Amino acid sequence: VQLQASGGGLVQAGGSLRLSCSASGLSVSGSGMGWFRQAPGKEREFVAGIHKGETDTFYRDSEKGRFTISRDNANNRMYLQMNFLRPEDTAVYYCAATGMGNPASAYFRSSTYAFWGQGTLVTVSS
Repeated sequence: VQLQASGGGLVQAGGSLRLSCSASGLSVSGSGMGWFRQAPGKEREFVAGIHKGETDTFYRDSEKGRFTISRDNANNRMYLQMNFLRPEDTAVYYCAATGMGNPASAYFRSSTYAFWGQGTLVTVSS
């Protein structure tokens, strides 16, 4: 299984970015999927998740209303649309897959995810 995250870059506060995660060796429709991020000197944290085979989505409270996770089953990709970006959103963003269906509460834990991409850097300037 390989996950490839892309779409990061430098953006001004208030701007938008769309991250993409392409998957091989795994069907994004058949797996729980998620986005995590890790800022310098901080632990990796959950950002957003999407349930296997369904449209149920989960977000960290600070991202609700600003970020949207979605999945393109036909192209085996997952996306994270990020709007109204803030300097505190600066981090390396990782896409991840559980490889199975999971209870809703499990999506928030990094240990739930069996497969990880390499990360893409998002830098938000003030």
